[in-house]
Amino acid sequence: MSEIPGDLKFLKSHEWARVEGNGRVTVGISDHAQGLLGDLVYVELPEVGAEAKAGEQIAVVESVKAASDVYSPVSGKVVEVNSALSDKPETINEDAYGEGWMFVVEISNAEEVNDLLGPDDYEEALEDDAH
Repeated sequence: MSEIPGDLKFLKSHEWARVEGNGRVTVGISDHAQGLLGDLVYVELPEVGAEAKAGEQIAVVESVKAASDVYSPVSGKVVEVNSALSDKPETINEDAYGEGWMFVVEISNAEEVNDLLGPDDYEEALEDDAH
């Protein structure tokens, strides 16, 4: 399994959040999640301007095996989407924590970040799932 970057926070449903420090949070799915899904063939991103609600479905990723909902780790307004994924969804498979980011939320409640799992807790949750 790839290294989990130390600056990320996670939902148990395998979304990651990177707090950018300017009131914005970049969101994607974890390397573990893309590995479970297999080769991604389609990504449905939220619209810029859409309202994200913490823990609610906001996007969809589809692989040759399954479609999976993507949940927003934080609430706020979607201010940017990675439209390159429309043409190259496999970018998530190749670089889940980098070029494979999905969208950016202007966070409306910074406290929500405290409810997310840190990298170590997320790794523990993955290990618990494996047993």
